[in-house]
Amino acid sequence: MIIIITIYINYLEGYVMEKFERVIVNYIQSTKFEELSLEVINSTQDRILDSIGVAIAAFNDDAPIAVRKYALTKQKLNGSTIWGTDIMADSETAAFANGTSVRYLDYNDTYLSLEPLHPSDMIPGLVALAEENSLSGKELIQAIATGYELAVNLCDVASLRSYGWDHVSYTGLGAAAGASKLFNFSDEQIRSTLAIYAVPHASMRQTRVGELSMWKGAAAANAVRNAIFAANVVKSGFSGPYDFFNGEMGYVNQLLGGKLINPDILLNMKSDDTKRILDTYIKKWPVEYHAQSAIDACIELRKNFEDPNLIKSVVIETFKVAYEIIAKDPEKWDPKTRETADHSLPYTVAAALVDNNITQNSFDQEKIQDKLIKKVLGLTSLNENDDLSKGYPDGIPNRITVTLNNGNEYVSEVKYPRGHVNNQMSRSEIKAKFSENVKNVYSAEKIEAISDNIFDIDNCNDLNSIFSDIKI
Repeated sequence: MIIIITIYINYLEGYVMEKFERVIVNYIQSTKFEELSLEVINSTQDRILDSIGVAIAAFNDDAPIAVRKYALTKQKLNGSTIWGTDIMADSETAAFANGTSVRYLDYNDTYLSLEPLHPSDMIPGLVALAEENSLSGKELIQAIATGYELAVNLCDVASLRSYGWDHVSYTGLGAAAGASKLFNFSDEQIRSTLAIYAVPHASMRQTRVGELSMWKGAAAANAVRNAIFAANVVKSGFSGPYDFFNGEMGYVNQLLGGKLINPDILLNMKSDDTKRILDTYIKKWPVEYHAQSAIDACIELRKNFEDPNLIKSVVIETFKVAYEIIAKDPEKWDPKTRETADHSLPYTVAAALVDNNITQNSFDQEKIQDKLIKKVLGLTSLNENDDLSKGYPDGIPNRITVTLNNGNEYVSEVKYPRGHVNNQMSRSEIKAKFSENVKNVYSAEKIEAISDNIFDIDNCNDLNSIFSDIKI
């Protein structure tokens, strides 16, 4: 009897798990542009513009230069634009090159839940695929919104990093969903695209442990490149492995510890209710998201004193996840690279207190070695606070206490940084961020023209005309 019951339970579990795959495929198949709200369309436009801005801001940095050099070896007539240039490459190469540029400054959007994500990492790959295949702006908007929906929902369903895997494994699934939508795939083609992305391309969390390298900014671009590859080979007639999500050696068992924490989130996905892009946050500062509120707090604190040389001590109180991701490692207290510095809570706090600002230049080697920043960093201590941990992921609570040499003590706590879903940036602020990021390479007239084009991209039938126009 016990054996029979066990077999029956295993059968039921297998049935339910199989259902997840069907629900995901059905959702992707059924979404329609006409069912997207104006708010979703506008938010998608905002994130395309934001992605272009942060990519162009990183144009002359080492990793973007390296990937453009690589793209020169993969040129394709009538392919996809390498942003900021007149180079055209195949969609997979463009996804990698442009995606690396978008991610490099750690300045694109974010979502935080059981798993964190930078969902706009999908955008360069979906743009590349749409441009290469002469698809419309409407089709691109639909694909991006679809990709966001799946990837953000997955972040609420289960944690990858708890099992040593990187969040970009969700980014790739979202991109595969969006790519399937661009190609208007059948159910079987969608399943194969998701499977060909998921089964061979799990990404290890080692990317973000200890001293960080260029790959920190390229891991998501690589995941999206693999998703675009999957869609391209499926379009050519290839099929992918079965039961990729919950098979014996599939996604759930291998990457998620064999269980989903909130499975109903996937089961309740509805094609006429695509809106998860509205839950994502656009960054005000070019740093890892868990430090955003800490910088807001530092800027508020600087209103109380003009000279950072007067600082006697700094105490950072933060939440558990922030401690684990951007404070725990010893490298975060003595960063050597840009990639480590912009993922260091103590460094970003010290730099913000010294300069009363954070820009992409805050992570240049000259700044990382700045004597006053190093001094303030040496005066800084950090505590994980249980009460603040309870405020996450609803908020991003950080509390900073600065004591001056004269004994004066100032405290600032911020829960919702600017750009958070509960403290949203307006379109004018997003446009201002774009302008600030590109003002050194574009004229005011060109900045206005690019913005206008993106804010009307759903009426565009020639994406190449938009993305070739962002040449520096």
